[in-house]
Amino acid sequence: MKIIDIITADKPSLSFEVFPPKTDASYTSVEAAALAIADLKPSYMSVTYGAGGGTSKYTLAIAKAIAARGVTPIAHLTCINSPKDVVEARLADLREAGIENVLALRGDLAPGADLTKASFAHASDLTAAIRAAGDFCIGGACYPETHPESATAREDIAHLKEKVEAGCEFLTTQMFFDNDILYNFLYRIREAGITVPVVAGIMPLTHASQLKRIVGISGNQVPQRFRRIVDQYGDDPAAMKQAGIAYAVSQIVDLYANGINAVHVYSMNHPDVAAAIQTSLSAILGRP
Repeated sequence: MKIIDIITADKPSLSFEVFPPKTDASYTSVEAAALAIADLKPSYMSVTYGAGGGTSKYTLAIAKAIAARGVTPIAHLTCINSPKDVVEARLADLREAGIENVLALRGDLAPGADLTKASFAHASDLTAAIRAAGDFCIGGACYPETHPESATAREDIAHLKEKVEAGCEFLTTQMFFDNDILYNFLYRIREAGITVPVVAGIMPLTHASQLKRIVGISGNQVPQRFRRIVDQYGDDPAAMKQAGIAYAVSQIVDLYANGINAVHVYSMNHPDVAAAIQTSLSAILGRP
């Protein structure tokens, strides 16, 4: 099934993200976690693609396993460190496996990388190549708080529009912890003429250490009310986990109530976290 059909249906969707193992030795445990999340029957699941494509074979394997469980997968594909023939081979593998949804990402620049020599310098280049390669449903990423490499929010939105015009049918946001940031972002991109559906990306922070690491990497704004949660419960792992899940659920409820029907949870391969969130939303999602 195409993701665009799932997220534009007249009901809330809830999806989860998993990441593949880095080595053969950990494949079994990672696959088990992914399948445990698949058994929750989410709207769909995304499978990430390691830096430089190092886990690409596992991305395909996990996506196929999820599909075999009856859940629609979307496979991430990055391009910045991959020559054109490698990207074409990955797309051929996905097509052969019957996986029809791809999240097109530039990926992180390798140290010393020369963009002028890259087959695909930007996600918009990859998006155009996927569009030309066949009948894939193509998603892209967006940054409500502006891509860290963009000089201004206006520049970031201009690049985002290029990606949509190249063939992205929907966008999934990076994580955010204040819903007003998303609502403001949606207003700005709609004003810029970007009309594709936007899936809200939510990450439940269940460990106090995650806050410092994530803010350090992405520069996310964190509301004072969540910082107080970390101050209060950060030294108690069980309480912090419960509080982090509750905060994520509160974000999702507010999103649904404000007409954002598609929510994607960065569940970090934790079936218990995914299950707790889905259970808390069961009546809203129309589940038993």
